[in-house]
Amino acid sequence: MLPVELAKQIRLLEIRTTRIVDEITGGAYRSAFKGRGIEFDEVREYSLDDDVRAIDWNVSARMGAPYVKKFVEERELNVLLLVDVSASGAFGSAEKTKRRTAAELAALLAFSAGNSGDKVGLLMFSDRIELYVPPRSGRRHTLRLIREMLCFKPQSRGTDIDLALRESLQLLTKKSVIFLLSDLIGPEAFARNLKLLNRKHDVVALELFDPVEIHWPVSAPVMVEDAETGELVRFGGRRDLAALQEQLGRTHELKREVCRAARVDLVEIRSGGDVLKPVIDFFARRRKRISGGAGR
Repeated sequence: MLPVELAKQIRLLEIRTTRIVDEITGGAYRSAFKGRGIEFDEVREYSLDDDVRAIDWNVSARMGAPYVKKFVEERELNVLLLVDVSASGAFGSAEKTKRRTAAELAALLAFSAGNSGDKVGLLMFSDRIELYVPPRSGRRHTLRLIREMLCFKPQSRGTDIDLALRESLQLLTKKSVIFLLSDLIGPEAFARNLKLLNRKHDVVALELFDPVEIHWPVSAPVMVEDAETGELVRFGGRRDLAALQEQLGRTHELKREVCRAARVDLVEIRSGGDVLKPVIDFFARRRKRISGGAGR
């Protein structure tokens, strides 16, 4: 049985997310991620608005009147939430940590996919595969994924995104949509397999960052601890802090370059901020691109 507080968190997250999905993101998600193709549905009588190329001449000959073939989108998709649960996700200078922001974001994506009839799976990783839940459909399954993301205790503190990408290549046998939720630390190490995974599947990288990882807010000497290794580094004086700020900027730009090279969509999500607006903006860009409005 779930602890009362955890059950309350899950319920509140479900209520908030479901309302958002129903009101805003449902149609946006559906139009941004298309099915695998079209499949035959039925034949019906021809009308003046129909394309004559859709006429089924065999059926028309038997029925003595023109009939057309009707096709529908083969909608169901496999969706995998690839969630980084390394120790760096516990950092948060604002109201929420990166890990909590990731859980809310994953819930939004899971309910959007579930409401569109797609199967959703979860792979949580650190520098090892911490948990894998195969894609399935249904509300109970979606709630299980959210519960795992809220209360799971990882066994390791490190990060190995390349391992998670390689594992996804092995696990997913048919074309899927993969949402990578991570702070994308060390992009050089996983650049090659990110490109390989996106050739076979549709990968979207959602970079979770804290504001201080983009702009260091103080000018006084500071002691910084690496959350994953425990290493302490002291930055003292104006020159050290300027070098830190320059390094933060280079790292952030490198993540963008790696995603561009892999032709992977990158959505930047600020922890503690509103996760909805960047997701909605991304859905709109995808929808425009699919309709021929822009190149990838």
